Amino acid sequence: MFNWSRWLVFTVLVLIGYMAIHNGWFDFIADRAQVANYIHSHGLEGLMAIILAGALFTGIGAPRQLFAFVLGFGLGGINGTLASTLAAAIGATGCFFTARWLLRTSLTRRFGRRMRQFDELFREQTLLKVLMVRLLPVGSNLATNLVAGCSDIRFLPFLAGSTLGYLPQMLVFALAGAGIGTADEYQLILSVGLFIVASMIGALLYHNQRARTLANSVYDHP
Repeated sequence: MFNWSRWLVFTVLVLIGYMAIHNGWFDFIADRAQVANYIHSHGLEGLMAIILAGALFTGIGAPRQLFAFVLGFGLGGINGTLASTLAAAIGATGCFFTARWLLRTSLTRRFGRRMRQFDELFREQTLLKVLMVRLLPVGSNLATNLVAGCSDIRFLPFLAGSTLGYLPQMLVFALAGAGIGTADEYQLILSVGLFIVASMIGALLYHNQRARTLANSVYDHP
């Protein structure tokens, strides 16, 4: 049973999510021109607010690649990559601990088989295995965060593997956004080339039987 403080935290999180969706906050996060103007007019405080909003955006399962593209447009390729990766890592952290502290009992009851499979696969070399899953072209970021939070794996290897695994795709999409923002064809060409390379690496990983088993442990089946 949850104690009252956990129910209170969970209720606050649900209300924040509802308000964000109802008030169109996520529409703002997905608008590259508005985000760029907000950051440039509010400076560091505005950037911090956008990163926290992006953490919520990616934490509930929205595409982190879109957020990287938006920040690439507003901040440039490298800064956009770093800021969007930080936001995705914060979102994954929030989702991980929400599952571990608030939802573990209910999710274990619903996804017990997947939890056991995840624990067996990720108990050893957690960082490397989480990294591999993040690099794969299949699976669900939200499902991975929730299953990991409900499992017995340690947080720090999960966070490190996730952050490193996020970087390649975030770089690709941030460079694409930066290329559009500055009309720089070379950045666009580079982002397309990196996307092709990342897709090929992901495909090769998925065709590996061991990698496919890892992906299936967190794939978001209905």
